[in-house]
Amino acid sequence: MLDSLITSKTRIKLLCKFFLNPEARSYLRELADEFGESTNAVRVELNRLEKAGLLASETEGRTKVFSANTQHTLFPEIHNLVRKTLGIDQLVERVLSRIGNLHMAFITGDYARGVDSGILDLVLVGDIDWNYLQRLVSTAEEILKRKIRVLVLRTDEVEHMKDALRLDKALVVWTAEGQKGS
Repeated sequence: MLDSLITSKTRIKLLCKFFLNPEARSYLRELADEFGESTNAVRVELNRLEKAGLLASETEGRTKVFSANTQHTLFPEIHNLVRKTLGIDQLVERVLSRIGNLHMAFITGDYARGVDSGILDLVLVGDIDWNYLQRLVSTAEEILKRKIRVLVLRTDEVEHMKDALRLDKALVVWTAEGQKGS
């Protein structure tokens, strides 16, 4: 959907990277390597987004590090647009409701870093109905046109798996308190 609104694939990748996970910080060469694009193509789009005020930057030594400008008035709308485009909101509604005693849901891996790799890594914490989950995931994969890998953990397992799953870099998409992650 974004590609019909925004013709630059590099700009779409940057918006996904920074607006899906607002804590993400990257520099030019790192982004060029991650996207498999030339530094010039990435530089042009970074400069455009920074000039528009959508990205903020700071210099660390000789490196200019970019991040989403969360203070920009359009930040919440772009954040939601990227989430909807990637299908995360549909996933939350279809897969996480009526699934069992769910405490929390995270997205890890590429999507948590803002990279649309086509594989969505989902970590669910709680006591889950596996049969129901498998049916929902199958349906969601057809709708989203993405592979969904699911890991279910008990609450006591989360602390032990935190480092291996890099949950410090994960995107919280749902909590038992009924609040979606930012």
